[in-house]
Amino acid sequence: MNPTPILPPAMLGILGGGQLGRMFAAAAKTMGYGVTVLDPDPNAPAAAFADRHLCAPFDDAAALAELAKCAAVTTEFENVNADAMRELARHTIVSPSGDCVAVAQNRILEKARIRAAGLQTAPYQAVKSSDDLSENSAALLPGILKTATLGYDGKGQIRVKTLAEAKAAFAELGGVECVLEKMVDLRGEISVVVCRLNSENVCTYDPAENIHENGILAYSIVPARLSAEIQQQAQQMAVRLADELDYVGVLAVEMFVVGDTQKLVVNEIAPRPHNSGHHTIGACAASQFQQQVRLMCGLPPADTRLLSPCCMANILGDVWGENGSEPNWLPLQSDARAHLHLYGKKAARPGRKMGHFTVFADDADTALQQAQKLHSLL
Repeated sequence: MNPTPILPPAMLGILGGGQLGRMFAAAAKTMGYGVTVLDPDPNAPAAAFADRHLCAPFDDAAALAELAKCAAVTTEFENVNADAMRELARHTIVSPSGDCVAVAQNRILEKARIRAAGLQTAPYQAVKSSDDLSENSAALLPGILKTATLGYDGKGQIRVKTLAEAKAAFAELGGVECVLEKMVDLRGEISVVVCRLNSENVCTYDPAENIHENGILAYSIVPARLSAEIQQQAQQMAVRLADELDYVGVLAVEMFVVGDTQKLVVNEIAPRPHNSGHHTIGACAASQFQQQVRLMCGLPPADTRLLSPCCMANILGDVWGENGSEPNWLPLQSDARAHLHLYGKKAARPGRKMGHFTVFADDADTALQQAQKLHSLL
């Protein structure tokens, strides 16, 4: 815990200037803080909301030295250089820690820490060379071969049914370190966003029920359509993992709902606000980005209460015209219970997250149906 909380108008720094950085910057500015963004993209979405944009590579020594002058620094994505975060921590407050980010960057380390917390993962095997794929791997088939690092939104993953397919997939993925993960009897996917300052100051948002399309999150429904008991268990598991990591900041814990018994197993973590938590802007007493600001400043987390059932829908570049023409925003903007958030990205391309919208309703099913209807009109 920070010995003295950081208060406005202090300058806060963030590594990464994408949409998560943009929403962080908007929250921080609203709360009275200054914002410095480090991102090599001259058109970084967060730059429009920041006081200062350090347009340089994430490992640029001069830029990191400038960022170190901030009262505290955070990150918007896990593939940032963990060593750069450790170096920053020698000069200023950094949350989450470089060590926590390093765990989230590597599926092998990540799964080991999840199990160290006494939580279940899908059965898996670390694959560091083709020789690791042997007859002993047969128990994990059919499975999914995933790169240990740099995989996101379904990238770096190949489904395999046989040992020969697994070896071919390993070669296709470049022979880099991987994990072979057994396919589970998947009945659903949920995520829990944890807000933790220390063991005494920790809370969670209600679990979000996530629907993916082509490996990318399409819809998040809150409250999840699961029993109160399972939702409470998910929240307890997420806190347990945050405690195991001694985590400071906002942490997303993704889980599989498995089999008839709806057993929960942890899939992966994200050391930052999460796509499935975007509904917290408007649908909760405080957003996940306000929490990110509070926690890096040594302040206890704010109220996470859900104010209304809702559904968040991602908007991908696929809905833009081939000539770059805008989608038809009128039906969405005309709906009094729908709220649009665009990320200010210059170029739309298939699979790229360009924005999202959240629909509020009297119940989760209605929210999902309305979100799907509005999305079809874009």
